Amino acid sequence: GDKAFAQFLADEIKEEKKIQKHKSLPKVSGGWELEVHGTEAKLVRKIAGEKITVTFNINNSIPPSDDDDTEEQKPDEQEPDLTSTPNFVVEVIKDDTKQTLVLDCHYPEDEIGHEGEEESDIFTIREVSFQPTGESDWKDTNYTLNTDSLDWALYDHLMDFLADRGVDNTFADELIELSTALEHQEYIKFLEDLKSFVKCQ
Repeated sequence: GDKAFAQFLADEIKEEKKIQKHKSLPKVSGGWELEVHGTEAKLVRKIAGEKITVTFNINNSIPPSDDDDTEEQKPDEQEPDLTSTPNFVVEVIKDDTKQTLVLDCHYPEDEIGHEGEEESDIFTIREVSFQPTGESDWKDTNYTLNTDSLDWALYDHLMDFLADRGVDNTFADELIELSTALEHQEYIKFLEDLKSFVKCQ
């Protein structure tokens, strides 16, 4: 059984490498520097007295596909392209303050693929809070603003605030591309690790 499993994995790896769009990770325009630690990626950009970091994790970033049509799918049909749309956290750190503004953003599932509407943003801000700069553990005691009940004018200003710092629709599009490439890369690596593990006597 293990031999067949290993063979299956070898074929799967070959297939996945064939459809891999990016041999190296796509760049995000606007001078962002990328750091990757396993499934977590961090983009960092410094502008006039501020440091902006965007962090996301590719785990669980691929939305579940609708299972309605899997019945009719023939084995040799091309699988739909999986797109990774991770939640991402934007931190804005000003040089002279002890606080970091943290904006928790996500891609609403129904927005993806509606390119027709120019006006709509492809990501939304879910939560906003202040956290002490430089602390890895965020405090639950800090007030967190949930945007569900937010005055839309304030919300628009927050979106503009992000856009001024390079976090806009273009960025969000490129982040999807980067995340998808990263997810695929990690998936292939996982298959390779699994194959070595299965083959190991």
